[in-house]
Amino acid sequence: MAVALPLVGSVPTWLTLTVAGLAMGMIIFVIASGLTLVFGLMDVLNFGHGVFIALGAFVATTVLAGMADWTGSASLAANLIAIFAAMGVAMSVTGAVGYAFERVVVRPVYGQHLKQILITMGGMIIGEELIKVIWGPEQTPLPLPEALRGALLWGDAAVEKYRVLAVAIGSAVLLAMLYLLNRTKIGLLIRAGVQDLEMVESLGYRVRRLFVGVFVAGSALAGLGGVMWGLYQQMVTPQMGAQINVLLFIVIIIGGLGSTFGCLVGALLVGLMANYTGFLAPKVALFSNIGLMVAILLWRPNGLYPVAAR
Repeated sequence: MAVALPLVGSVPTWLTLTVAGLAMGMIIFVIASGLTLVFGLMDVLNFGHGVFIALGAFVATTVLAGMADWTGSASLAANLIAIFAAMGVAMSVTGAVGYAFERVVVRPVYGQHLKQILITMGGMIIGEELIKVIWGPEQTPLPLPEALRGALLWGDAAVEKYRVLAVAIGSAVLLAMLYLLNRTKIGLLIRAGVQDLEMVESLGYRVRRLFVGVFVAGSALAGLGGVMWGLYQQMVTPQMGAQINVLLFIVIIIGGLGSTFGCLVGALLVGLMANYTGFLAPKVALFSNIGLMVAILLWRPNGLYPVAAR
């Protein structure tokens, strides 16, 4: 951010780009946090994560279409109720599908990373085709509710209202994850189970059931992120999850595989880099995130905040 200010030259423009980059980064963090959670706590490489993103987004289109009176209202409260309802339904559906996905697809290949990659990618392809069967293959509009359209003006800087909401939701997800993993008994058991599963189970705790809950939570977070990304783009496609998957793996590689805080830092770096380079050098923007990943890996080969056990 400090380096970009003199390059951009205009403080209002820099502020607009920075808030936009932070909002994009927080949305990416919400999506990637589920993937980081599953890998960091379960050691599962879930390349099928993208199907939950697309599923959550399409469920939101159905819910919001049924609440047209709420989304078309000029009342911010009505709009927020509609959005949170769509997010709640999307998280419930993707969590339930994630439970089935873990039992049928992932459970037979625990501890086998190559097979995990192949079988979860196959699961994502099948999931995309099922989405096409239900909602169709074309892109579907997902417009913002009436009160969240437009921008807030801070002097000469313009910040879109939805981006402010995205930052707030992303911050809430981060705080909830940190509290759950570091301040609760469930989080303690999950982290202890990662270190020594047999010892914790010998004490009478069913850690494997908690791991299933972790996968369901990761799938639900992907659904939430899909809703946020769909509203950010204002349209959804069945392939959107596969397209975002590449960005997600760049984020978790930058942050350090399995690190929640590293996922946050990586997502913010990617969001800021995309917005700054898109303004300063549009032709470079397409490759900027890959360049950022390469530069960080040359400096820190295990990522910014690697997990010691990995």
